[in-house]
Order: sequence, then C-alpha cells, then structure tokens
Amino acid sequence: MAMSAGRDDGEPMMDMNTTPLIDVMLVLLIMFIITIPVQTHAVKVDLPQPSPNSAPPVEPDKNKVYIDAQGQVFWNSMPINDVMLRQYLDASLQRSPEPELHFQPDPQARYDVVDRVLAIIKRANVTKLGFVGNEQYRNDF
Repeated sequence: MAMSAGRDDGEPMMDMNTTPLIDVMLVLLIMFIITIPVQTHAVKVDLPQPSPNSAPPVEPDKNKVYIDAQGQVFWNSMPINDVMLRQYLDASLQRSPEPELHFQPDPQARYDVVDRVLAIIKRANVTKLGFVGNEQYRNDF
C-alpha cells in the first residue's frame, strides 16, 4: 500500500483519506451478508383458515330461536341442529349482560320438536327467555 507524504514545499496534503470509507463499506457488506439468509429463511406452517361459521352469531341484545312447520330450528334466521343450539346458548351465556332469548315456534310445528328445544334451553340455564308470537293464538281461546 503506497503512502504519500506531504510535499517538500510545506503545503498540506490534498488527497482524501479513504480508510474510514473502506471500513464502513466492509462493515455494511458483512451486515448485508449476515442478514440475507434470515430474510429468505421460511418455515412452512399450516394455519387454520377462518370459516364463516367459526364464531357463533350471538347478538349482544337479543337472539331468536324459531321453529318452522317442518321442525327445522333456526338461530337468528340461520338453520342449526341441537348441538349448535347448545353451543350458541353457551356462548350467549358468556356475555355480560346476558342477551334475551326470544322463542317462537310455528303453530304447525310438532310438539315433540318444541319440547326438545325447550329442554335444551332449560339445560343451558338460560334466565332471560321470552315467548314471541303468542298474540297469534289470542282468538283461539
């Protein structure tokens, strides 16, 4: 490596000192080399995909259980089975305050289906239960 000293005439040296620049460049090169494999290294993980039915559609104020004439049970106008009904009831009981549960069976629904659904509601310990649509029976009695 050649080194130049000042001239004989006593004038200052006008050449740029490149040693600090080379040091900085080497440090940046080493940092670049070290960080590249970390960025390209990947671990494949199969994460569960959210499904539209993953969270129970429990409303914070009130929920409606409806039974149609064929005996199909609906939770907020979504068809469900007995297991899903119990899961939705348990999820609604976890809310504070507990939302109201409106129960509306169709007049043509079979009694055993209505009784089965009421038994599920009773076993879930629902405290805020209201029967909706009883005004349609007003003139029958």
